[in-house]
Amino acid sequence: MTTRFDAIIIGTGQAGPSLAARLSGAGMKVAIIERKFFGGTCVNTGCIPTKALVASAYAAHLARRAADYGVAIDGTVKVDMPRVKARKDEISGRSSRSVEQWLRGLANCTVYQGHARFESPDSIRVNDEVLSAERIFINVGGRALVPSMPGLDQIDFLTNSTMMDVDFLPQHLIVIGGSYIGLEFGQMYRRFGSAVTIIEKGQRLIAREDEDVSQGVLEILQNEDIGVELRAECIKVAKRGDQIAVQLDCASGMREVVGSHLLLAIGRIPNTDDLGLDQAGVAVDPRGYITVDDQLRTNVPGIWALGDCNGRGAFTHTSYNDHEIVADNLLNGDNRSVRDRIVAYGLFIDPPLGRIGMTDDEIRRSGRPALIGKRLMTRVGRAVEKGETQGFMKITVDAQTKEILGAAILGTGGDEAVHCLLDTMYAKAPYTVVQRAVHIHPTVSELLPTVLGELTPLDG
Repeated sequence: MTTRFDAIIIGTGQAGPSLAARLSGAGMKVAIIERKFFGGTCVNTGCIPTKALVASAYAAHLARRAADYGVAIDGTVKVDMPRVKARKDEISGRSSRSVEQWLRGLANCTVYQGHARFESPDSIRVNDEVLSAERIFINVGGRALVPSMPGLDQIDFLTNSTMMDVDFLPQHLIVIGGSYIGLEFGQMYRRFGSAVTIIEKGQRLIAREDEDVSQGVLEILQNEDIGVELRAECIKVAKRGDQIAVQLDCASGMREVVGSHLLLAIGRIPNTDDLGLDQAGVAVDPRGYITVDDQLRTNVPGIWALGDCNGRGAFTHTSYNDHEIVADNLLNGDNRSVRDRIVAYGLFIDPPLGRIGMTDDEIRRSGRPALIGKRLMTRVGRAVEKGETQGFMKITVDAQTKEILGAAILGTGGDEAVHCLLDTMYAKAPYTVVQRAVHIHPTVSELLPTVLGELTPLDG
């Protein structure tokens, strides 16, 4: 027995539920399938719970600095880890329940819980039922990459998902991976009270960023006594009594870090290996990401892939935008494309990094004549007043067209302030629009016109 729908959506991450609402609202009969937790990575193991933890860590950090602001706290600042976890769980759980209730309340939408697998290009089996539709949308997200690392099978380790179950304070947390996830957890747990060491195989942290951004982030972490080991060319792990030893130099064996717990944060892989994609003929790349065109269509007519599983974006906001592109193209006859999207993301350490557009290195490689403006956060009044002066802001523009090419704001409020530049880029307006604007004082954003008024050539 096969149940027929107009559309089937696999997964309830950021793209799936909103797409279900759009399609069912247009009168389509929709089925949406969720294997485990409603809301996907962001709601359950990503953005929402981790930022709730970051907020608790920030509160602890600020409490320890209370004297800097003339505030006296009697006694030692202590972190109640079970309470921290309970707060995170409540915030995350509320979001997950909200997604589920929303979907179950949609007219024309049927919710299925179970593991979806393709049986053909237009049919899906979930539990003991077979569903079919002429339109199928894959929104299955990704998970932590667990590498083939010598000794890893002999120890217990954590990932970003299993970190959500931690309700205690690790004595010494070792983080393998010096990129976005690893840095956020590293600073977070240092502020909770753990000793922390971050291990990175490369020459510097967050290697996709410009060197000054990587160096700025390194200094922020080191200022909080977080250990950072770079150039770990050969990594092995081993049990050392009740501790975990991580060897960084396989040749000499002299470099090692010993700690109580190990977090793997070295990358993500898509959840595409158990969907039966071969039964539908859906193509994937060598890393398992579903191959899509600029409108998110797979090689099989009638099948789309949205969100982290398509390799065209690794963020909640890009996944949500995927649904907008697909829905507008289907329902409104638009011609939207992922090529219209400008790179934009944040690193949510404290202070945060807001990054948009091209890096300086990318601009240099493009050969475009460019201008750059840069300002330390020590020269931003709002940062000084808040006592949070680490970092800097920089903006690059095209010397000929005057369009903004990219920006990085590493500093308090940087994740918010960067958006006025991003919107200007989408408008394809010259940077002089921002330069001549009158911003509110005292804010971080008020210095953006100043930075744009002090441009100099970007050196080669």
